[in-house]
Amino acid sequence: MELVTREQLGWPASAAPTQLTTKGVKVHYEGTPVSARLLTDHTACIAEWKAIRKSHLANTKEGYSDVAYNYAACPHGYLLEGRGIGKRTGANGDQPLNRAHYAIVGLVGSEGLTEPTDLMLGAIRDGIELLRQHGAGDEIKGHRDGYATQCPGGPLYAWVQKGAPRPGGTATQPTPGKPKYEPFPGARWFTTGRRSPVVAAMHDRLVDVGCNRYQSSANKDVIGPGDKASYEAWQRKCGHTGAAATWPPGKSTWDKLQVPNA
Repeated sequence: MELVTREQLGWPASAAPTQLTTKGVKVHYEGTPVSARLLTDHTACIAEWKAIRKSHLANTKEGYSDVAYNYAACPHGYLLEGRGIGKRTGANGDQPLNRAHYAIVGLVGSEGLTEPTDLMLGAIRDGIELLRQHGAGDEIKGHRDGYATQCPGGPLYAWVQKGAPRPGGTATQPTPGKPKYEPFPGARWFTTGRRSPVVAAMHDRLVDVGCNRYQSSANKDVIGPGDKASYEAWQRKCGHTGAAATWPPGKSTWDKLQVPNA
């Protein structure tokens, strides 16, 4: 997966509301003319994505708090971070629809660049799989499913109707392979109520290292007060005191905990 983060884009943390789980992901297109220049100039893709965010923030009628989509996919196979993981989309048409599915937009439109490349489809697939690791269900739908629109356009929708299969040659490279331990996901990832197999793996490791402050093991894949108390015990065991020992986890203690890859 070739991910371009908000930090790399020069954007602050998303102000979008939290949404930790959904039924799945909806696929979108821009719905306006898109220059074919994007096919040969990746800087144009970045400029396009930034322009989309700028236009959304300027839309006083909709009152967007950020770019509407969780991610975008460009013709070169890059997944461009929008609202990102754990954030409600603003793209699906109304609030019930926004709560039901996350949203990924392919940088294709109604004229000019209208056909997604295989690399773009692979990047959309990367985004779907990433969101599934962080609360998205198995559904893959088009924007038009449940809302009166032509989005995501004929070519993308035909692909969605086939089950959004990953094109050959776009799979994430198997080497260096899945790391043995979970990489630190960043302090902001550790929000109360987040459900993830990573949380369950963290729970088990905290018990293993003698920092069990849990009242039960029910719903151990959901971040709750037991995780906070247990992890703070671990940070104290690592020699941290005061504010340095408080929740959320930090990278140094996370790496020492050696949470198995989930």
